[in-house]
Amino acid sequence: MNFKALIAAGALLATQSFAIIGFGGHYAPGFGTKMKGMTAPAPVTTDQTVSIMHGGFDGTMQGFGFKLWVDLLPIIDIEATLNFQMGSYDASLFVVNPKSPTVVTEVPLEIELGGTPFGKASPKFVAMTGDLSITYPITFLPIIRPYIGGGLSYHLNSFVLNQQFVSSVIDGTTQEMITVLAQMDPTDPASVALAQEKSQQLGETMKQKVQDAALNEGLTKSLGGHILVGLRAKLPIIPIAAYGNFKYYIGGKYPSEIDSGNMTVELGVGLAI
Repeated sequence: MNFKALIAAGALLATQSFAIIGFGGHYAPGFGTKMKGMTAPAPVTTDQTVSIMHGGFDGTMQGFGFKLWVDLLPIIDIEATLNFQMGSYDASLFVVNPKSPTVVTEVPLEIELGGTPFGKASPKFVAMTGDLSITYPITFLPIIRPYIGGGLSYHLNSFVLNQQFVSSVIDGTTQEMITVLAQMDPTDPASVALAQEKSQQLGETMKQKVQDAALNEGLTKSLGGHILVGLRAKLPIIPIAAYGNFKYYIGGKYPSEIDSGNMTVELGVGLAI
């Protein structure tokens, strides 16, 4: 057997298996992130006429992302990644009739967050992360290329629809609501019906104000870092590669209601040329 020819063929196979540059899309769930929900409605007015309650989530944030990688440099490779992740939660305003405290009107909230790719929907905590990574590849294996590395992360996180935010938005409308309810005569069905109709209209006004304020709220920006382990696989000649990464994040700023798990997995395919 000609061992020199075998070694040369193996080296050629390994060389053909990897590309100079690649671009791909991937599934990018985040693990361990939790959002604390509220166990009871919290007042947003001093007389407790209006209150808010929001839920939470526990575990996996669903996500997706895009990756660009460069294998041209000696010794090290470079990756640039952009990930979008989100967790949904329910939120509602509760309007209490001061003359009949057992009569409570719920106003479910839907909002649209500025700076995110999601339209108006149930409230979401959205995390967008841009990573620039330097990786050290293991290059003697054909077809597959394991690597380790780390780098910088740029975090953009949305806010959480909480008591403080809502109270600052609906203060004026709340006073109108109090006036309407105070004028109601509980013994007069017509007066009760009119107050309920006006209360629903004001509730929708509150809802719209919250939606408009959320759209203009913007995102919290912060810097952090990450470490990663990964693997890319590519057959010779075929310009398609598959990849998988595990990342652990260090640093970054999050709302007080969010307990970040700091872990993301990226599983994707891309064009490699």
